[in-house]
Amino acid sequence: MRAIAGTSFGGVVGAVYAAGYSMDELEQIFARVDQRHLYGRRPQDTASFYGLAGVEQWLKDTLGDRTFADLKLPFAVTAVDLNSAREVILCEGRVRDAILATIALPTFFTPFRVDGMELVDGGVFDPVPVLPARSLAPHLPVVAVVLNGSVGEPARLPSFHLPLPDPIVQHLTRLRITQAFGVFMRSLDASDRMLSDLRLKIDKPDVIIRPDVADIGLLDVVDVRAVAKRGEAAFEAALPELKRVTAWPNLLRRRLLGDGS
Repeated sequence: MRAIAGTSFGGVVGAVYAAGYSMDELEQIFARVDQRHLYGRRPQDTASFYGLAGVEQWLKDTLGDRTFADLKLPFAVTAVDLNSAREVILCEGRVRDAILATIALPTFFTPFRVDGMELVDGGVFDPVPVLPARSLAPHLPVVAVVLNGSVGEPARLPSFHLPLPDPIVQHLTRLRITQAFGVFMRSLDASDRMLSDLRLKIDKPDVIIRPDVADIGLLDVVDVRAVAKRGEAAFEAALPELKRVTAWPNLLRRRLLGDGS
């Protein structure tokens, strides 16, 4: 791997790997995270369901004050500026600030404010940032890791975890406004799938790896090692295609012709 681009949680994983941690270390780092205490609110959090207090502290502990220039691999994340309605590619400055921007899922987390911009999750525009990855390593094949399902597959039902007793949570889930919000989130999932499929057709990554994670809901507490095994299974399935696109005749053709045909 020569360069990484990511958005949302892909940006988090990409940042840690680009910082120089091995795959085994990466798994251990995420397995040690106390997932129940990631989403506490901070003083600066405004109109959002959750906060990023725990995430911010974890980023400080894991990445410190590393800048993009300090990373072992070229790395970029994407975000969307709500003020200008444009995509922003973040590849300079302090890495943890860029991560807080790329994971700022609208309504769930407060936008990250910097230089007059209000930055939210880059997946709003592009759930799989193929073009930023290609710009970082233009003569190499792009491998896209896609975490959402395709159009037509069973929908992923939203799941939310509230720090409240179960009877109260059960009562809240029966409220009309909660049920309406569930419908809204399912519609966002549908549009996200369509956007992902369209961007993949347009941007044409050389290999697509799609782990079977459709049953994992937003903010679910997960067994990191079990999820990693799903990723390994998807990688194994894609291995023949990975070997094909990285064979030296294809790499030479790409360098000479500027494509992977």
